[in-house]
Amino acid sequence: MSAEPELPAKRDMVASLEKGLQVIAAFDQERSRLTIAEVAERTGLTRAAARRYLITLTHLGYMRHDNKLFALTPMVLRLGQSYLHSARLPRIAQPLLYRLAYSLGEAASVGVLDHDQLVCVAAASAGQLVSVTLQPGTRVPAYCTANGRILLAHLPPEQVQQFLERAQPEQITEYTLINKQRLALEIAHARTQGYALVDQELELGLRTIAVPLKNFRGEVVAAMNISVHAGRMPREQMVERCLPALIKIQVELNALL
Repeated sequence: MSAEPELPAKRDMVASLEKGLQVIAAFDQERSRLTIAEVAERTGLTRAAARRYLITLTHLGYMRHDNKLFALTPMVLRLGQSYLHSARLPRIAQPLLYRLAYSLGEAASVGVLDHDQLVCVAAASAGQLVSVTLQPGTRVPAYCTANGRILLAHLPPEQVQQFLERAQPEQITEYTLINKQRLALEIAHARTQGYALVDQELELGLRTIAVPLKNFRGEVVAAMNISVHAGRMPREQMVERCLPALIKIQVELNALL
């Protein structure tokens, strides 16, 4: 993974843009509608400032309100679509993902790290409904996904240690690893073997195996996985059936990135 970028000088930052984006990010799956006071609490803004940002975003079409509750509108999707349509990685990966998915009759996806979360940027399915998380734009915890774990495995050791120190793993399923020592061992093992296999830690019935994707400088920039339903493929067959196909597409993508 590339080194952390240097922080810009404060004079070069547009504070109003930063705070406006914080207001948008305050809304999530658990709290899709918020009051002015709740937005202020989540962003650290004063209530007066939160009100101004919400009114501005409503005027621009990114927000709507019903009485005292504000919610995002579909217009916010334009921000994500701008990335998906302009970024090189999704455009290059998508055709090869289709080929990978249909060669195995399963689902495939490419994801990148965003802080401690994995964001799906491209996905393909061979008609198999595996998981709703395998869609561009979805965000899931990195520690309990194959794509996330292989990306964590290729961070510099000090960044892996920092991640483990701040991580608060939750018992999402009965199989989710929440012991940090075991998680550290799994991350190290993924780096050594070159792939990560996660069995039903994010969703019951969901098994995934992932490999890293590197650019022309040899930097890990993303991860690619195959996801299967546990009822269709036993864990012991994942490496035998899926890994060779993953590696074949991995080599092609690495040459293009």
